[in-house]
Amino acid sequence: MTDLSFAQLIYEEDSFGVFLLVSILLGGGAAWLAGRAVAATWRPWWHVAFYMLILTAAVRFLHFALFDATLLSVHYYLVDLGVCVGLGFLGFRTTRVAQMVTQYRWINARAGAFSWCRRDNKAESADCG
Repeated sequence: MTDLSFAQLIYEEDSFGVFLLVSILLGGGAAWLAGRAVAATWRPWWHVAFYMLILTAAVRFLHFALFDATLLSVHYYLVDLGVCVGLGFLGFRTTRVAQMVTQYRWINARAGAFSWCRRDNKAESADCG
């Protein structure tokens, strides 16, 4: 039985800093911006998922080209995909909420960082229950 640590589970390089730089900062930042761009053009959420498959391949290539990591590793592709999809959907959702409460402020009110609700027409206040 092999001894697998949490560090070996999420990254294969010698340093956590490499994972943080390439997967979280570069890949996650690009995913956040891509999610925002999809929402800004009023496209559906599943476009984010599709674009993250492509972006994750680019992140794996950066690991391979810059830090001699394994290019075709399903395990680490899925780890990077999780980071990209998570941050891509967060970027999408925050932008979509801002759109809905800004462009349709007579109908919607902000109900938190990631959601909105319908306004109560009688009292002109939000009924976010």
